[in-house]
Amino acid sequence: MRDSPPTDPPIVLLDFDAWANDQLFDACQPLSNEDLDRSFEMGLGTLRKTMTHMLGAMRGWTDVLIEADPPRPRLEHDPDRSVDDLRKLHETISPAFRLACFDGSHGDVLTPDRNGKTHKFSRGGIMMHVMTHSMHHRAQCLNMLRHLGREQPQSSVMHWMMAHPPQ
Repeated sequence: MRDSPPTDPPIVLLDFDAWANDQLFDACQPLSNEDLDRSFEMGLGTLRKTMTHMLGAMRGWTDVLIEADPPRPRLEHDPDRSVDDLRKLHETISPAFRLACFDGSHGDVLTPDRNGKTHKFSRGGIMMHVMTHSMHHRAQCLNMLRHLGREQPQSSVMHWMMAHPPQ
């Protein structure tokens, strides 16, 4: 018997985000390099750059959550990855982010340096930022796919719930 999907909102968001990213990678898999690199006036300009940025942000914020010193280089510095490469990165980045989100209390205050300035962020706030950031950029990718005349993957929490009904 299959376990029921989670109902705790933070876990729902994390599971949904991983699923929605997989849906996006599936939709982008058959695209040519020309389509992946076609310039649009949205997101970071191309599907490849926008997906790379989404993963780079998740990995960067994971480094904040685990207080990595020094943090890893930004993924955006090497933006020419294939969809398979991006999917493989996602398979390591997403679980690491998830673990870091729960490695303490959501109320924990972290004080990273960003661009030479120290900020205070809560662990829960970082989690919510990364999830909404990903959703924002996935929507831009869906719009790029639409402009390419491609089918857009299911990408809402409602779609995730329908694909993962409770038992």
